[in-house]
Order: sequence, then structure tokens, then C-alpha cells
Amino acid sequence: MQVLRALAALMVAAGHAQFEAAGLAARAGLAFAPAAWLPWPAGVDIFFVISGFIIVHAAAPLHGRPDARRTFLAHRIARVVPLYWLATSLYLAVGWLKPGLLGAGAESPAYLAASYLFWPMARTDGAVQPLYSLGWTLNYEMGFYVLFALVLPWGRRTAAACVLALLAGLVVAGQSAGALPVPVAFWSDPIVLEFACGAALGLARQEGVRLGGPARLALAVAALVLLSLAGEAPALPRCLAWGGPATLLVAAAALAPAAEGAREPLRLAIPLGDASYALYLAHPFVVRGVRIAAEASGLAGHLGPWPLMILMLIIACAAALLLHRIVEQPLTRAARAALTPAPRPMPAVHKI
Repeated sequence: MQVLRALAALMVAAGHAQFEAAGLAARAGLAFAPAAWLPWPAGVDIFFVISGFIIVHAAAPLHGRPDARRTFLAHRIARVVPLYWLATSLYLAVGWLKPGLLGAGAESPAYLAASYLFWPMARTDGAVQPLYSLGWTLNYEMGFYVLFALVLPWGRRTAAACVLALLAGLVVAGQSAGALPVPVAFWSDPIVLEFACGAALGLARQEGVRLGGPARLALAVAALVLLSLAGEAPALPRCLAWGGPATLLVAAAALAPAAEGAREPLRLAIPLGDASYALYLAHPFVVRGVRIAAEASGLAGHLGPWPLMILMLIIACAAALLLHRIVEQPLTRAARAALTPAPRPMPAVHKI
């Protein structure tokens, strides 16, 4: 699963790196054709399916506990919020110091607050994105966490069934209703069904469903072929064109026998999977910074777009690994210690 997380983050980073390389090539008059092997933004869809699986799988010990909701939300906030707030603050600071460098525009205080609080709100140009635009995915993540927290105190089967029903109900309501408030319209997008697919895989694993190597290999190959055929402008809705193959890909990893782990050289990607959240949030700063430095130094003309794009990704991965170790992990531990509710004392037992 960590290998898939690394793949998903690298797909998103590769898409942005190619965008920067294409702009550089256009300004320098160089030929550059972006790679179309995969729809690079579909890394987000893989992330969403993985998230649905991991939440159901990791929250299994919390079912039925009186402090289940508080503990679960504390852990998720500690995992997501500190690094995202840091990235958003850095983006805001750069936007103030160097207007136009990262595309940050003048927004209202309410919009800035919504960006920090994971509340979907339209920008001045009408796009429903937070200040740090990559945070749109985290707005969906947080919505899913809240829905899952509502059903968490029940048993695992009931909780999984209820969260699937809630997500499906949101989509049906969003598709059948007329004009909806921005947050409701945002969270009722069919893309939320990708969380449902991941949650169903999490329940399947807990129920003992396992697939052999050939079946899982077939799922993975089919997923990659379908993603490649879908392309970056799919004819089908995103949740089908990209979410469907993403579900097959996650199933290939999630339903492996318990004793089977990643094999070499896939195991080498596990540290990057651990740092995938840091890579996702940090790579735009890195690829833009490398592009600016390469243009300013004249290195871009010597290297060419493709070697420069590879350099962007290598530096982004190295930065993510470092950020994960020295910033993300300490922040997560500190936030988790501060937010996790203290265990309730057991009632005293009086001997007769």
C-alpha cells in the first residue's frame, strides 16, 4: 500500500513537473511533448481509494469505544492539519512577498479562513479551491473523516455500510437537486464514491477476502491499461474513468495474503510512500523553484526540458523525505499528543 501511495504522489508531481517543463520549453523555443502514458492527475483518485481503505482498516480497534469519535478525529487532524497549515502559510507568505510568483491572488479574510478550515469556498475567479490549490483534495478527505466519525461507534460492518450509504446518498442528492450551496455541491460530487470503494475494500480485507498473486497481477495490469486508455480527458465521469481503475489497483495491494509484502525493488519505494503526503504538499514549491533557478542560471538551456523535469522530481522526492523526517513526523507526534483524549479512569471496584 505504501508503494501505491508513492506512485500516486509521483503521478501528481510528474504532471506538475511536465507543466513547468512545457512552459520553459515554450519560452526557450525548444520542442517538448509531455508524456501521455498515464493521466497524471489520477494520482489523486488513487489517493482517495487508498484513504477509504486505510481509514476502515486502521479504525477497526475503535469500533464500539465511547471515545471513538474524539480519538479518531484527533488522530486524523494530527496527521493532516499541521503540514497542510504550514504549506498554506508558506504559500500565503510567498504570495505576499512575490505577488504572481505562485499565482496567489488577493482574497478575502473569509476565504483565507475557509482555506485553513477545510471549508469549500469559491475564489474570486469562481473556482472552488482553497488558497493552496492542492488542498481541494483535503477538503474531500476531511468531509469523509467527519462522515466516518459519525458511524464509528457502531460495529465495523454496520459502520462501513452506513458510510457507504451516506456517500451514495450525498451523490444522489447532489445529482438530483437543483442549485446547492457551494459546500454541499462540492461534497456531493461523484468523486466521493472513490472513498466508498476504498472503504468497501477495507471491509473486504477485514472479512478475510484475499486474492492470489496471478489475480492481483491481472487487476494491477488491467488498472494501468484502463488508466492509460482513459487519458487526461476521459469520456466517462472521473469517478469511473479514473476511480474505477484506481479501485482495481488498490484491490491488488489491499487483498494480498497477510504474510506477503512488497518485493524488491518495490520495497525501495516504501520510504517515499511514508513521505507521500509531504511529497504531495511540497512538490509545487520544489518544481517551481527548480524551474526558476534553472532559467535564471541558464541551466535550462543546457539540460533541456526532459532532464530538467527528471531533476525536478529527484529534488522533490529528496525534499519530501527530509521534510517527512524532520518536520512532518515531529509535528504529527506533538499534535497527536495534544489532541488525543486522555483515557478515562476505570471505575473503582470495591471488595466486599
